[in-house]
Amino acid sequence: MSETRERNEPAAELAGAAEAYDREDELAAKRAEFVLDDGTVYLDGNSLGALPRSVPDRVADVVAREWGRLRIRSWSESGWWQAPERIGDRIAPLVGAAPGQIVVGDSTSVNVLKAVVGALRVVRAGSGADDRRRDGGEVLVDAGTFPTDGYIAESAARMTGARVRAVPADEMADAVGPNTAVALVNHVDYRTGELRDVAEVTEALHRTGGRVVWDVCHSAGALPVELDATGADFAVGCTYKYLNGGPGSPAFLYVRRELQHRFDSPLPGWNSHSEPFAMSADYVPAEGAPRGRVGTPDILSMLALEEALRVWDGVGIGAVRAKSLALSDFFLRCVRQYVPGAGGADGPVRSATPEEHARRGSQIALHCPDAADVTRELLDRGVVIDHRPPDTLRFGFTPLYTSFADVERAARTLGDVLRARRP
Repeated sequence: MSETRERNEPAAELAGAAEAYDREDELAAKRAEFVLDDGTVYLDGNSLGALPRSVPDRVADVVAREWGRLRIRSWSESGWWQAPERIGDRIAPLVGAAPGQIVVGDSTSVNVLKAVVGALRVVRAGSGADDRRRDGGEVLVDAGTFPTDGYIAESAARMTGARVRAVPADEMADAVGPNTAVALVNHVDYRTGELRDVAEVTEALHRTGGRVVWDVCHSAGALPVELDATGADFAVGCTYKYLNGGPGSPAFLYVRRELQHRFDSPLPGWNSHSEPFAMSADYVPAEGAPRGRVGTPDILSMLALEEALRVWDGVGIGAVRAKSLALSDFFLRCVRQYVPGAGGADGPVRSATPEEHARRGSQIALHCPDAADVTRELLDRGVVIDHRPPDTLRFGFTPLYTSFADVERAARTLGDVLRARRP
């Protein structure tokens, strides 16, 4: 957190500023489309998005009518069979992708496995006889990656004879060499909220004939991703954070159009067969995005996600990004006023998130002693955040429903909690 201080602003002035910002907010009306408790500040949408109001009725209709009355006819009459690609196309503009490149289904972990192994196979299929990656090669991973990504990368390496090399995220582009086949990169660091330069890593891989897999779980729906424009080969994202799909909602897999005919999934299932109902003993993959399917889609959660995505009607990702940055700027401004000594070497909190907009995702992470206890005390006072061991408080800003009044109250409550904890 910068040592620069704004002039001393009393609570009433900051509250007034929050009220003014909310009046001017072009996304403010979207808040009414979510189920929220006015007595609670919810800043944990970077873990689980809030419930869009229209979802319960849609799910009830799916259960009672489509499943209960139409039953198996719903695969055709209600469009169940086409749901993975239809919903993928709904997500596509939120991550900068043209239609026909995203399939929805399975978990993030399963899709990471598909993408990493698929990327390795693409590289090897195009390698010359003297290319060291033909039978081996390395997979680069961010040394601070979300643990599952690392676990899956290690498993993919064991399956394929590759090896994994972990490097710091800001060194990944320079770490790419002639033996690098694939890099698995996080667009936003899940602990600190730092926005990574994945385009630089992508360029470095492409110069040597390698391929890149983006993990966009902490950026999809919060900021511009631009998969097509930046040349991403594969990408994986979850839908229960900023896309508000609900707990355990299906993840998505992006396969760049030019690579789809070369995508050899390690999990070939009947749903990705070119003629799934032929029940052939021989596997012939489908064309296009359906090649990323595996088994029967999880229809209930998938259609809940489809309904949840309606909150994006009329919303541009640029407006979302602008509000996200404004919210996090205002939060830091409030923290500096409400938490004496914030940002100092001996202060009660200091930011782990870069000040520069170009390096900031949609959360602010504060280092704080006794972070677990502080998180519980904030919850007791109606401010919902989460923490990551050993000492990180995570404040997530979901622009579709987070207000500036929420941000001011959260910072003020943090100040109250930290003052009460002082001996």
